[in-house]
Amino acid sequence: MQKHLIVSMAKREVATKYVGSLLGFIWTFINPIVMIFVFWVVFSVGFKVQPTNDVPFVVWLTAGMASWFVFSDIVNGSANIIVANAHLIKKTQFHSQILPIVIIVSCLITHMVFLIVLIGLIWFQNIPCSLYYFQFLYYLLCMCVLALGFGWIVSALNVFIRDVGQIVGVVLQIGFWATPIFWDINIMPQKIQTILKLNPMFYIVQGYRESFIYFNPFWNHPYQTLYFWVLTSIIFVVGALTFKKLKPQFADVL
Repeated sequence: MQKHLIVSMAKREVATKYVGSLLGFIWTFINPIVMIFVFWVVFSVGFKVQPTNDVPFVVWLTAGMASWFVFSDIVNGSANIIVANAHLIKKTQFHSQILPIVIIVSCLITHMVFLIVLIGLIWFQNIPCSLYYFQFLYYLLCMCVLALGFGWIVSALNVFIRDVGQIVGVVLQIGFWATPIFWDINIMPQKIQTILKLNPMFYIVQGYRESFIYFNPFWNHPYQTLYFWVLTSIIFVVGALTFKKLKPQFADVL
């Protein structure tokens, strides 16, 4: 029952984005293509950024952007999802904890388009293909668990403190530039690298690149993997407990 409800609400969430639009779902393809093109012009043509580790910059950049943007969309979308569905929250039989999951499912649709663009760029640049492509599913799972934990936290808190949605946007902007998406972490001193690697999204961004470009298995990084899952498990549990504790008060506040 919940599966069908989640899928149905996710479809509605995607459809709502393009309601009244002539091109409709086609914008799902246009937006990432235009974004990647703009960044490619700015950095490759404008700043003359050289290939990173013999990989064309546009491919290297897109692999990093793919994972970050779906994570950002999920956390941003989760911040306001409870408030936006206040009419459902007031129904005692509705399981409000599924709303951040609805955001995840809807964002994954756009993410699949981003991946199609990435694979298209890889083929266009004559980069070898590999079965390691399927490893991205592991990193996608990592990202979803992490995003769901954050999603539960920010969606619950935003009901009581409406500034949370704005704070989330600012923090994500800072996180975007603090994560090695546009730049290679190896340009930093070793001590700074150690600090930057504490960011759990570094593990996922790097994992996408290792799946689509470098073909390195995730078990080659046992300590990073252990650190990621310990931290993510803590965030996930804290998110679940926070949501469970605050959920009974949602209807009164909304």
